[in-house]
Amino acid sequence: MDLESMTTPLESSTSSARPPAVAKPSGWLKVGVIAAASALAGGVAAAWWYRKTLTKLRQAEGRTSHPDFSISGDDRVDEA
Repeated sequence: MDLESMTTPLESSTSSARPPAVAKPSGWLKVGVIAAASALAGGVAAAWWYRKTLTKLRQAEGRTSHPDFSISGDDRVDEA
């Protein structure tokens, strides 16, 4: 028996000497890009909403209809 024709348990008789083909990037790259774009869009939307809310609060602050509506220093808290 010729030693070169024998195969080891890790080899099959149909295996070739070619190196394995370079694998394409899997779908994880696409998922990563989509996740990054989604996070960026969410951050922009949150910043826009926060800024809009602060603008509304500042405008409402100037239009108080009850300027005397506050707690005076004369009011005492009931003590038990």
